[in-house]
Amino acid sequence: MNIKEVSERLDIPKETLRYWENSGLIPEVPRNASGYRDYTENEIKWALFIKAMRNAGMSVESLIDFVSLYREHSDSREAQKSLVKEQYDVLLAKRNELDKTLNYLSYKLDHFEDHVMPFLDEEEYYELKKKKMLDE
Repeated sequence: MNIKEVSERLDIPKETLRYWENSGLIPEVPRNASGYRDYTENEIKWALFIKAMRNAGMSVESLIDFVSLYREHSDSREAQKSLVKEQYDVLLAKRNELDKTLNYLSYKLDHFEDHVMPFLDEEEYYELKKKKMLDE
């Protein structure tokens, strides 16, 4: 599969795919007789993984570390897992913060007409926080 087809299939710009290859994040893509990239399912799976991890907020540097550990073929599974777990925890914390914000906005929408201003005053906010309404 050529780079344009992979780009469209995975919704990743061609420039990003080239950058990932040049950075070593995906294996070097084989070339056809004309010298054009000819992606196999292996490189496509790597691109999907890198895309998912970038969407999760993992830095390119951490991904390079992960790929390096993978390619060592040594006893690095725990270190690889640790990198993924670390990003998972970061993403989970962000989701928890978003959930709190969504709960707050939901409360505001449900009680919008009750407030002169479209936000809680400080006393209301801390009272709700004590009741855990903003932490759920």
